[in-house]
Amino acid sequence: DECHKRGMEFHAWINPYRTKTNLNSDLATNHVYNIHPEWFVTYGNQLYFDPALPESRKHICMVITDIVSRYDVDAIHMDDYFYPYPIAGKDFPDDASFARYGGGFTNKADWRRSNVNVLIKKIHETIRELKPWVKFGISPFGIYRNEKTDPLGSKTNGLQNYDDLYADVLLWARQGWIDYNIPQIYWEIGHPAADYITLIQWWNKNATREGTHLYIGQDVARTMKADQLTRKMLYERSLSKVKGNCFWPANEILWNNKGVADSLKRNYHRYPALIPAYTHLHNRAPQEVKKLKTEWTAQGYMLHWQAEQSKTNPELASYFVIYRFENKEPVNLDDPSKIVAVTRETNYLLPYDDGKHKYRYVVTAVDRFHNENQGKSKKVKL
Repeated sequence: DECHKRGMEFHAWINPYRTKTNLNSDLATNHVYNIHPEWFVTYGNQLYFDPALPESRKHICMVITDIVSRYDVDAIHMDDYFYPYPIAGKDFPDDASFARYGGGFTNKADWRRSNVNVLIKKIHETIRELKPWVKFGISPFGIYRNEKTDPLGSKTNGLQNYDDLYADVLLWARQGWIDYNIPQIYWEIGHPAADYITLIQWWNKNATREGTHLYIGQDVARTMKADQLTRKMLYERSLSKVKGNCFWPANEILWNNKGVADSLKRNYHRYPALIPAYTHLHNRAPQEVKKLKTEWTAQGYMLHWQAEQSKTNPELASYFVIYRFENKEPVNLDDPSKIVAVTRETNYLLPYDDGKHKYRYVVTAVDRFHNENQGKSKKVKL
């Protein structure tokens, strides 16, 4: 509710398989592990759902169903934890599962990737059947594959999603099973094993399909320590497929590490940013607002309008964007400096002065997929 009041989306973040990050941790007595311990395996000091089991996938999708059906979330978001990060000299203990479910596979790595693929596809289908406007996003580890392993990989030398975590992120993007992709490109420009520029170029070129959004996962502390915020922000804005950034962790922004919050506020996010439309889900803007007019009220001089809205129809207006232009200034909805408010209300309190200065206000309607119409305009004297 608080996110939506502020024109923000709320993405419910989960890790699919990880149950305990420390074996000494306690679980609730009614936790599924205490009911079906046979669904789980121990690896290192952690406890995991066995990704091979149909029961694991069914339970995870049941949790997704519960979240999406009972809460007004805008997306389900998964982090980079699929099969666990490998422990040197220790294989993931799934020989018994491979013997039982690995028919048709001669290669265990291919079978493990297939297990994750099936889960990702099922989660995609689960969400679509419940609420087609709810997105499904992944923030994978920043390297898909190294070029020395695969000619299509990046010129890097590090752990690989495909080979080490059994996460075929490119397949998920190209099949349309995920709606957005946030690779965790947490390294610096010039890093010897995983150069930021090399990786951002690679993801921009490879990990997209029409409509699927690409955002860049930024490590705030490392970026600010290397004094590279400006170079990173300007470079990625030059790339055609990059839609924005995800800054990790949030508390580095709140702490204003080396002035990062100040710099973002003054330079790169001086004006409101509208969420890019997910046109592969729906690409038609909602109807324009009706009966746009001004009126004196007890609160002051009010601009208000009417629009058809429904929490169960994502194609109708979900929120409104209010732009203000000088009287004879051309209307340009691509200029974010003209945005004065993003609201779910159907009114806006005007900043009245002496009633002598003319302005043109434009109110647009935006649906749950973030398609924005051209809006209705109203001239006022303030």
